Amino acid sequence: MNPITEFEVACPMKVQGCPVVAQIRLLQEECRRLQELASRDGLTGLFNARHFFAALETEMERARRSGLATCLIMIDLDHFKNINDTYGHEAGNKCLQIVAKTLTDNIRRMDIACRYGGEEFAVILPGTALPEAVVTAERLRKALAGSRIGIGEGFVKLTASFGVSAYEGSEKLPAEQFVEHSDRFLLRAKARGRNRVCYDERKLAPPTGEVTEKERAALLQVS
Repeated sequence: MNPITEFEVACPMKVQGCPVVAQIRLLQEECRRLQELASRDGLTGLFNARHFFAALETEMERARRSGLATCLIMIDLDHFKNINDTYGHEAGNKCLQIVAKTLTDNIRRMDIACRYGGEEFAVILPGTALPEAVVTAERLRKALAGSRIGIGEGFVKLTASFGVSAYEGSEKLPAEQFVEHSDRFLLRAKARGRNRVCYDERKLAPPTGEVTEKERAALLQVS
């Protein structure tokens, strides 16, 4: 909680329309706006890397308390340097903006899409098991592969490689190490030919669509 933006302002003298209170509320609103700007990537509007790590740590702590897994999808655009080299950086920026919109259009409101850096993106999926996260990653992969981005008089097609991993909260794990787990599967996707989703296949069970007893108990415990 930010003490500047979260406390309720009231005039101690009970003066209606107190100008000091009005100024404080304006300052609070400006602080909220600046905080939002500080957490967003200027080009894509997605959350930036700083916010990503803060949000990931929060969701990992929630997983430890609730017993519901948090999943992480790491995404790297394939051969993106070729676009910058061939069409210029303005075209590359346009592609990044369209990628950001594609991500946000294909995830839940509770999911957290971030620009991790350069042409790398990340999506945090709270309260999500690995099978559902893999389905989400595959949906994102297909949406990107199916897009045609107008550049000049032609079109550019983008693909991306995806690495997915789950954190179930059973062990204390730094957020950086969770990212490394997903990155390993991302590198595997690159090595296997790109434009694919990789994950720990040993841990994947077909999703049933039903809430397990463990998940039901955890949901009842979380306020």
